[in-house]
Amino acid sequence: MDEADGRVTCAREMRRLATAFVTRVTARSRLPLDYSVASLRVVDFLVDGLRKGGADREGARETLLGLGAYVGEVLVRRAGAAWVDFDADQRAFFGRPVGVRMPDGRVWNPLGRVLNRFDSGLPEDSLQTFYLTLHGRLRRPSAQGVVE
Repeated sequence: MDEADGRVTCAREMRRLATAFVTRVTARSRLPLDYSVASLRVVDFLVDGLRKGGADREGARETLLGLGAYVGEVLVRRAGAAWVDFDADQRAFFGRPVGVRMPDGRVWNPLGRVLNRFDSGLPEDSLQTFYLTLHGRLRRPSAQGVVE
């Protein structure tokens, strides 16, 4: 479900959702949300600010969804990922209807990553670190040509 309004979110809506979020947030402030890798540090600060400000998940739902769409869109624009609709097994595993597929075939859940950062507040759940740990990692074919 779309965290903001109860609609089912699909992959084709995510770029629009990210763009609308950036437009709305940057209209009120000069946040450098420019889809750069460095801007993911700003996302970490925003999520931490929500936590420290006393917001609960329900109260921050729309903002967290927007931040998750933004993180996914950074992966799309900077790491060659593509938005995908999860199949039933992936939906059950991730608890979300959409995510991103990296060029090496791995799928990730940026919406869930933002929620993890919100829930934990731990440095190891940094969204900038998340990007840096998965960008560019390619699976290598084995001697038999099978991707490991």
